[in-house]
Amino acid sequence: MAGLVTAARARELGADVLVLEKGDRPGGSMLLSSGVIWRHRELEEFRAECPGGDPALQRLIVERLDDGLEWLESLGARVVERDTGNPRTIGRRFDTRTLTEALFERAGTVQFGQVQVPVTVTVTGVGPDRAVVLASGGFHVRLARELGLPVRGNPWSDGGGFDLALQSGGESAGDPEEFYGRAMPAGIAIEEAEFVPLSQLYGRFAEVVSEDGAQRFEGEPQWSEIDLVQTIARWPGGRAWYRVHETDLSRRVRERTVGDMIELARDAGAVVRDEPPYTSVLVQASVTQTLGGIKVDERARVVGAEGLYAAGADVGGIATGGYSSGLAAALVLGRIAAEEALS
Repeated sequence: MAGLVTAARARELGADVLVLEKGDRPGGSMLLSSGVIWRHRELEEFRAECPGGDPALQRLIVERLDDGLEWLESLGARVVERDTGNPRTIGRRFDTRTLTEALFERAGTVQFGQVQVPVTVTVTGVGPDRAVVLASGGFHVRLARELGLPVRGNPWSDGGGFDLALQSGGESAGDPEEFYGRAMPAGIAIEEAEFVPLSQLYGRFAEVVSEDGAQRFEGEPQWSEIDLVQTIARWPGGRAWYRVHETDLSRRVRERTVGDMIELARDAGAVVRDEPPYTSVLVQASVTQTLGGIKVDERARVVGAEGLYAAGADVGGIATGGYSSGLAAALVLGRIAAEEALS
């Protein structure tokens, strides 16, 4: 998201752009997501949800996301829904295929399979002779490996951009062990196309205990359930049982019911126990995106590293202590990085 947004916006402003992409296709984790790009309704709500995050960057997202969404539509990205389904948030749900295509068509030269470099966007032709924007998607592959957990995102983001920024004198921001992830059915192979439909998003309606029964999640999870997934990640095997009473099977999470999600897991071969009046599903924490990363200022400049910019999941310290839309941050900071690199 961040790399393609930066490239498309920079070319729109008259620059020559080269995108060095580590993967073998465009879109990164954006292509695999639900496509919902959202913000908190008010900055105060953002601050309350993510109290450790950078207030200046949070303000940027609240103030500039709406213009970014309009821009995406103007490029031809198809909107699936104009509501997030969550009264706490404002945003739109895009079809990720047409979103990727619209940005890719305007990104300029993209070289795939660049395994020796992180995903970068090099901008020339207007303003400074050269500007480099780091947009390598954070380091969720590395973190998942360290935690012994599956990856629920693109398979290439292993920290190349983060490492390059630090080696260039840049600073870090946020907690490097904090991540956005989902509870997925345990014990089965899950293809990329199933990342969204097989997510088990009903932890708030379940009794949650570790696989061996020795540990229990106490209290109410955050609405995003990020705190729940991070807790499960540190239990033995990163696994837990979600035990749901039959009276909660009809509860809705967005467009689906709890029962719908459980049956999809069952059909996929997950471990599901029917113990009337309860149904239990064995789940596994997975890692989608890191929340710690590179420290940037309000102009998307890497703090301490002259000539470097960063956007997307490479940037840390926005959602510290909670959860906010990674796609929203990528859209806002990607556009800012392009504009500032050419100023």
